Amino acid sequence: MTNFSQVVSIDPAVCTGCRRCSEVCPVDAISGAEGEPQSIDTSRCVICGQCVQICSAFVSPFDDAAENLPAMRTGRGLAANDSATLFAAHFRNDTKRVGDLLNNPSMKSMVQCAPAVRTSIAEEYGLAPGTLTPGQLAASLRRLGFDAVYDTIFAADVTIMEESSELLERIRSDGPLPMFTSCCPGWVRYMESAWPDLIDHLSSCKSPQQMAGALFKTYGAEIAGVAPESIASVSVMPCTGKKHEAARPEMQSSGYPDVDAVLTVTELAAMLKAKGINLAEMPEEDFDVPMGLYSGAGVIFGASGGVMEAALRTAIAVISGNEVNESGVKFVPAGKGIRRASVEVAGRTIRAVIVSGLANAAALLEDVRAGKADFDFMEVMCCPGGCVAGGGQPKLLPGVNVEEAIALRRSGLYRHDRELPVRASHKNESVLALYEKFLGKPLGHRSHELLHTHYGTEGGEH
Repeated sequence: MTNFSQVVSIDPAVCTGCRRCSEVCPVDAISGAEGEPQSIDTSRCVICGQCVQICSAFVSPFDDAAENLPAMRTGRGLAANDSATLFAAHFRNDTKRVGDLLNNPSMKSMVQCAPAVRTSIAEEYGLAPGTLTPGQLAASLRRLGFDAVYDTIFAADVTIMEESSELLERIRSDGPLPMFTSCCPGWVRYMESAWPDLIDHLSSCKSPQQMAGALFKTYGAEIAGVAPESIASVSVMPCTGKKHEAARPEMQSSGYPDVDAVLTVTELAAMLKAKGINLAEMPEEDFDVPMGLYSGAGVIFGASGGVMEAALRTAIAVISGNEVNESGVKFVPAGKGIRRASVEVAGRTIRAVIVSGLANAAALLEDVRAGKADFDFMEVMCCPGGCVAGGGQPKLLPGVNVEEAIALRRSGLYRHDRELPVRASHKNESVLALYEKFLGKPLGHRSHELLHTHYGTEGGEH
């Protein structure tokens, strides 16, 4: 039986003890003898879901456990007759919770979609990794019954407005530097559990998911003419860690949870299929305004290095006054999963580091702890390759070239960026209107109340 207080679990009745999950865990949170069921140390786990992605142990119709399939399915929050394959490593299913929110006539439902969703969900319909389906995604969510179909990328643009301003402010005031990005919940949880003395280096920005949720229940509630408690805020994410992040007690800027429920890509696909909605055959429709308009800079948040690139586009443009569609900064490899670059910002050289894969961050953090860090700004994404490789993405089964599939998802996002008319966050007219009508300015009083937080409390479920 699944423990519903946990987001990621390993079912001992299904686990064969192959230990592949242990090999990919970036924080050594999985233990057990070979050939025996594995267990997760929830105090170390960062909820990245990489164990779910790699797990190949499943219930076969020929297994002794097969007679218990209906009970196992309901224990995981699925319908007793659900046809999904049950793997040993799995994440908490929240489709029923979302269905209940959609069926509640007193609630106005608002949904957001992370950038990586539009470059992977087509795989659930037999299309190639990297196939871009933003328009079909918006149409499918409307058919599912959401009242407002918004986009996390709008909030990614807002994140850049806040984060680039925060970086420039830290540079002007000498610290604390280096500044770390804070949009990846696995990375934040790792900092809280393993490096608590360095918490002040994390940006105070909430992730785009949480910023969008806070705006849904304030700005969005004003637009819709309803009270914050009447908003059902749902997100669709490539990430299992986002379920944990949404449950953190500090993520309640409006007095209510910023995000009420989180669906992974695979959960959304299951809900669509259950309703007979074929995303691949949907017409292309736009996301709703104003919180569905986005720039190319926000799109590339879903790939490792994208947050850094987006932040630099805006920081350079704000300081130089020049139009910037691409920062022009070239990052060079500097070790496994690490890239570095230097750029002139605010009259000084900013040394930037990108880390892809949580296991590659420790040596850099040791340098920060020792006062020897030779960089000013660091982006870390827990999953190798970024959110495109998140634990809630379509499972890449044995026989699939995983590196190639993830590269195709990444290239899909960068292609989307290049095709958009606006490619820098500070040029997104809906974001500018948000500040003019509602927030005031980046790092202003209302921005701090709604869009920033203090990490280190280790809130929420594991």
